[in-house]
Amino acid sequence: MVESVKNNLHPRIAVIGIGGWGKNHARVLHDLGALAAVCDVSAERAKEIATLYDTTSYSSVEDLFNNERDLDACLVCTPTKTHRDVASKVIESGCHVFVEKPLSFSSLECEEIVEMAKKNKVILTCGYVERFNPAVQDLKRIIQDKSYGDLLMMEFHRENRMPLHIKDVGVIYDTSVHDIDTAMFLFDRGPKMVFARAGKKFHSYEDFATIMLGFDEQKVAIIASNWITPQKVRTFSAVCTEGIISGDFLTQDIKIEQAESTIIPRRHKFQEPLTLELSSFIEAIQGKRNKPLVTAEDATNVTKVAEAALLSSNTGSPIYMDLK
Repeated sequence: MVESVKNNLHPRIAVIGIGGWGKNHARVLHDLGALAAVCDVSAERAKEIATLYDTTSYSSVEDLFNNERDLDACLVCTPTKTHRDVASKVIESGCHVFVEKPLSFSSLECEEIVEMAKKNKVILTCGYVERFNPAVQDLKRIIQDKSYGDLLMMEFHRENRMPLHIKDVGVIYDTSVHDIDTAMFLFDRGPKMVFARAGKKFHSYEDFATIMLGFDEQKVAIIASNWITPQKVRTFSAVCTEGIISGDFLTQDIKIEQAESTIIPRRHKFQEPLTLELSSFIEAIQGKRNKPLVTAEDATNVTKVAEAALLSSNTGSPIYMDLK
């Protein structure tokens, strides 16, 4: 399977789990000419999506691999607490694997998946889609170029009503992880300290949380997430020594404020981050990239920070870290 993909203009990729976000992966892969099959525990749902995109449906991973013997990769979009088991089956089949975020709710499980992928010599990545958001890519370039000095502080707000399909984790693992990953991507390092407060109002797990990440050189990121706010909010701001860059993940617009001026760069066109993300994954499995933009180690570190945030909230104490 792995050897054939480099010479394949349109690799054959299956989506496992097509409820919630998974159906968007199926749509984008279809548009990219790479959707080979869909699989879901609900045979009815799988058949509905398969009919929509003129592909084959399965209701178990075993049936998928018994019948689709020339798959190049699979996307795992199942509930978080099934990621390790499903990803393991994909890896053992010899397929490259993309796991929707988080890689797992347990850093120990993340490390098991990573070692399994290395042993089987397959590519493993994770769906931290905001890295591919044009607004984040613009900000990354500005920070690298030091156009407005050094980055000192990041602040993120990610708010919305509780998604009904999320049953097995709370807002930190489902929502805050996006901004944990983005903060580490922009600071280009992991935090040394995590402090968090979280609580639950309407959900069986935490549905609001504020997390502070402390980095070297007194740099900091504040991440506020909740499933309470009635309107969808996805914003960030970056405080640099010579200006403040604020942006919106949804509109992909950014604004740069200095002492005497405000700059709003023109966005040429909207680009769907998921399309950019899956296009990048396809390039990685075809050997057109040295490694995925989100490495398996990156994804493992996000889970470690999420674990620390929950522990901090439960104990009321900061958690000190030394991420590799």
